Amino acid sequence: MVMESLPPPSSNKLLTRLDAAVANSRIGKRFKVTQRNSSFTTELRAGTATFLTMAYILAVNASILADSGGPCTVSDCVPLCSDSSVPVSNCTGPNLQVVQPDESCKFNPVNPGYASCLDKVRKDLIVATVASSLIGCVIMGAFANLPLALAPGMGTNAYFAYTVVGYHGSGNISYQSALAAVFLEGLIFLFISAVGFRSKLAKLVPKPVRISSSAGIGLFLAFIGLQNNQGIGLIGYSSSTLVTLGACPTSSRASLAPVVTAANGTVSLIPGGTVSDDILCLNGRMESPTFWLGVVGFVIIAYCLVKNIKGAMIYGIVFVTAVSWFRNTKVTAFPNTDTGNSSYDYFKKVVDIHLIQSTAGALSFKSIGKAYFWEALVTFLYVDILDTTGTLYSMASFAGFTDEKGDFEGQYFAFMSDATSIVVGSLLGTSPVTAFIESSTGIREGGRTGLTALTVAAYFFLAFFFTPLLASIPAWAVGPPLILVGVLMMRAVVEIEWNDMRQAIPAFMTLMLMPLTYSIAYGLIGGIGTYIVLHLWDWGKEALVKFGVIKKGGAHAAQQQQQQQQQQQQHGDGVNEKVQLDQV
Repeated sequence: MVMESLPPPSSNKLLTRLDAAVANSRIGKRFKVTQRNSSFTTELRAGTATFLTMAYILAVNASILADSGGPCTVSDCVPLCSDSSVPVSNCTGPNLQVVQPDESCKFNPVNPGYASCLDKVRKDLIVATVASSLIGCVIMGAFANLPLALAPGMGTNAYFAYTVVGYHGSGNISYQSALAAVFLEGLIFLFISAVGFRSKLAKLVPKPVRISSSAGIGLFLAFIGLQNNQGIGLIGYSSSTLVTLGACPTSSRASLAPVVTAANGTVSLIPGGTVSDDILCLNGRMESPTFWLGVVGFVIIAYCLVKNIKGAMIYGIVFVTAVSWFRNTKVTAFPNTDTGNSSYDYFKKVVDIHLIQSTAGALSFKSIGKAYFWEALVTFLYVDILDTTGTLYSMASFAGFTDEKGDFEGQYFAFMSDATSIVVGSLLGTSPVTAFIESSTGIREGGRTGLTALTVAAYFFLAFFFTPLLASIPAWAVGPPLILVGVLMMRAVVEIEWNDMRQAIPAFMTLMLMPLTYSIAYGLIGGIGTYIVLHLWDWGKEALVKFGVIKKGGAHAAQQQQQQQQQQQQHGDGVNEKVQLDQV
């Protein structure tokens, strides 16, 4: 008896029918799903992969921008008793007095009122990050029809927080003025994108500086991720070598301040000086529990990257954060303090729709007449031109969209999308929005249309409702992805022509100055300045030849004669060596 084998049931039959239905629908034709050899389920999977690899930006961006202090000022600080253990209401007696807050209240030990304001700002910035990313992805997907996701860019957010505004507002311009600079930069960016001038501007920047700037930003981010303030705390301050090994427990750290001692022995803060974060390790190096937990997160992310596992960044962040959410442990994110208790109460809500209270519409043009304002604006514009334009071209090439001229379908609307997102982001209170290089993960999964970007936008929409969880991610969970994002951004150094010193030196200056001066702007200025100096002689000679001051042929002949003399000398050296060998 011969039994006919039944065909195995197809588990993909339903998905195949769904793909066919969408491909033949108006949506499928609008997004050219069939023309780009994709399918609806492939686009969903690609969007999921992209979101998983870039979702870390929600917590990281809010944490970095909150370090600027946002709109919080000295007026948010509250009066304290001279004895910190005594409440203000009981601050009476011969040896007690109520101390009114001054500029130092923003720094360690941070005034409770200022800390409360920072907590609200961080929640605002999570929502602002979600909203600006959502809007950017919708514009990119719906109008440009490209599988690219947008969010506030890493690097520009660090420049915004630590260089322009400064830690807790210790920089040259206020948070509100910095937002105004981003807003104006976004309008300029939108204009040059609209007139098609954007790609030409990017090509004016020297190639070695252009290539090395992304790697320099990567080093900058890694440097931030290695410190206490926004990372795992491996690097600490040293009075002799500037930086050294840290990773000591919180109880073993100390803050630093520039002080002056008066003739009567009174010690006071130098005018214009600020108190640092707890950057000095007194003892117990490498004994910080949160540091070692961060190392575990680093290993998890690194191993996932090695094995090419999608969502590597998220897995590390989720593990470290979940462990840190347990109270009464050495690695808890909710210590038994007023701030810790307040944070824990908010965390327990889990789901909460937080409305932006202080960062939206906080722009101020009061500093528009200052040089620092325009320095920030030009730097934001330059970084956006290079970073965003480079990312768009590289991702389009990776997806196979570019032609022989380097142009790609949807190019105009892609440029307009991120420029529009920058303007919207500044109005919400966040740093410039840019196309994310993590979009390559979605493209690798097969994403070829704007449906991938719209899928990412849908995930960002869901994130609106989980602000309490996102606001409770500790710094030692954010540090590892910052370091490994730096690793990913270092890929660009292989494109530098290290054998040509006129290319290598400007590239190296750009690479090193960004992290060591804690400024992207200074790195760019150093790289471009070095490039100009090293090429002045050649440019001057070319100008003299052009205007007929010297003859091109004569200069060329002299160069050829010099080369011939060098060859003859090398030949003579070779002959002498041969004679000596023959004699031996």
